[in-house]
Amino acid sequence: MTLGIMQSDVEQRIDFAKMRKYKVTRIQEQLAKQDMGAVVLFDPDNVRYASSTALGEWARDKYMRWCIVPREGDPYLFELGSAVKVKNILAPWLPQDHVRPSSPWNRGASGPGCFDNAVKATITNIKTALKQSGVSEMPIGVDMVDMYILEGLKGSGLNIVNGWDVMWDARIIKSPEELALIETAASIADGCYQYISERIRPGVRESDIVADIYGWLLSHGCDRVTGVNCVSGPRSNPHPHDYSDRMIRPGELVFIDIMGHYLGYGTCYYRTFATTKATQRQKDLYQKAYDWVQASIEAVRPGATTTDVANTWPTAKELGFSDELSAMGLCVGHGIGVSIHEKPIISRLFNDYPTVLEPGMHFALETFCGEGGDGARIEQQIIVTETGNKVITQWPCEELMVCAPR
Repeated sequence: MTLGIMQSDVEQRIDFAKMRKYKVTRIQEQLAKQDMGAVVLFDPDNVRYASSTALGEWARDKYMRWCIVPREGDPYLFELGSAVKVKNILAPWLPQDHVRPSSPWNRGASGPGCFDNAVKATITNIKTALKQSGVSEMPIGVDMVDMYILEGLKGSGLNIVNGWDVMWDARIIKSPEELALIETAASIADGCYQYISERIRPGVRESDIVADIYGWLLSHGCDRVTGVNCVSGPRSNPHPHDYSDRMIRPGELVFIDIMGHYLGYGTCYYRTFATTKATQRQKDLYQKAYDWVQASIEAVRPGATTTDVANTWPTAKELGFSDELSAMGLCVGHGIGVSIHEKPIISRLFNDYPTVLEPGMHFALETFCGEGGDGARIEQQIIVTETGNKVITQWPCEELMVCAPR
């Protein structure tokens, strides 16, 4: 069920305190299971998940802020210095002494002496927090590094191990609150498709469509847009996975992917349209893509596996490729939460390594069918429920929609 996107004193909507506690508990359960003392997080999505804080997209790739989650107790947030006071005011769920100035090295852009000192300070800060949590002698997970912090960690005396599995395994099962945010994000994209379907017509460029979608999403409650794909006409087969400034022409297929985030939680949501008219071949290609995605949805239930789902799709050879690696990304599924691609990943390429589906998982299933200069793409977002599944992407896709018909 979706409710309003603002807080309300007359409806119980999202219990954020409950959600924050759930996420930290999930991480700490994985730390205990995988015998780690803490995990050090540099990935921005992991930092948001663990600390329930964020900074603007400008900071995403600069190693500007990071977080430590110990096996017990509250997370530590190392924040851009001038933002620490703001976090103390606006993020009271983190103890004030756990929000500390970071020492960013800006991927080395600050110069040799500066980044050398910054990396040394970062290592010292990490070790101090680990000692205060009583876990400095245990294995310490790290999710991602650049070459500068990697060199610093090598000589730190810490037992550094891969921390990504802790985070992926923590994030794979969503709480009811997370699922409510995800469904609200999908409802925003539903509305965006109504808006954009009225703007798809000859003479409009792919980039115009992308710009319109960005503006609509941000003005209707999204706080981040990972990206938007818009692919038209002969660019639609083979699938380029991006947009251009190409102008849409009459009689062409156009497919669009909306990757917007509401309060951190994302969508990945393809729909295909025809412009002015649809040929029989276009309708046939679309019907195949639709039938394939529907078959995969029907395979989703607790206890089924990712291999069961992937086996409903055509093989690489049936799609015209020599092997599954070459066909990767056409018929595929992927978890969605604060990141657009999370566990589980569903593909024939990984059929030898199945994941059992559990209630609380959320993922997208997407298919593609192309021939000549036409390609059709459909994607649905699915929640695994106690008894089966729930499709949360509601823009109609049973038939190929013709925009600006003539």
